[in-house]
Amino acid sequence: MVRGKTQMKRIENAASRQVTFSKRRNGLLKKAFELSVLCDTEVALIIFSTRGKLYEFSSSSMNKTIERYQKREKEIRIKHKLAPDQNLLNDNEDAQSLVKKIELLEDSKQKLLGEGLEPCSFNELQQLENQLERSLCRIRERKNLLYREQIKKLKEEERRLEEENAKLRQEYGMKPLQLSTSMEEEGEETTEVVTELFIGPPERRGITKNLVC
Repeated sequence: MVRGKTQMKRIENAASRQVTFSKRRNGLLKKAFELSVLCDTEVALIIFSTRGKLYEFSSSSMNKTIERYQKREKEIRIKHKLAPDQNLLNDNEDAQSLVKKIELLEDSKQKLLGEGLEPCSFNELQQLENQLERSLCRIRERKNLLYREQIKKLKEEERRLEEENAKLRQEYGMKPLQLSTSMEEEGEETTEVVTELFIGPPERRGITKNLVC
């Protein structure tokens, strides 16, 4: 016969309940004994029946096992109690570390602005100067890049306007306007300047000229 599955609920019949208790109790005590022998563990088992009768099993001593259990429970409670305090201590350490970092950054900022340099040594000043030079080089590179981008945009806008202007002049039957060529010619004319070199004070030029004549 196949054994049916027992439902996990209170047995209503008193006689059946007592028989089940006796069987399960003996099986539980046997399992506790086997666990202590096979696995070399310290096992303590306490059972009270519905009538208050005590059944127990201990692999060593029941009192020693209970004392060990109480000691362990006390250690766990202390550990859990100290855990928030330890977390608070860690938070305080992190906050102090952040405060120090902020102070160092503020001090470095003041030095970069040229303030509070009196306690700095020559080497520290040299390092600060090198840092400023590197920063200045990066700033100039970025500025030149922005200049080139802006010039490129302006040239593209100029080319677009020239194309639009040429299109409009073509629509109205006008000759193309050549601004670039005329401006280059004017630039070439204005760059041709006759220079003459005179050596000596200005007031003596006229006298020298008369003597030569």
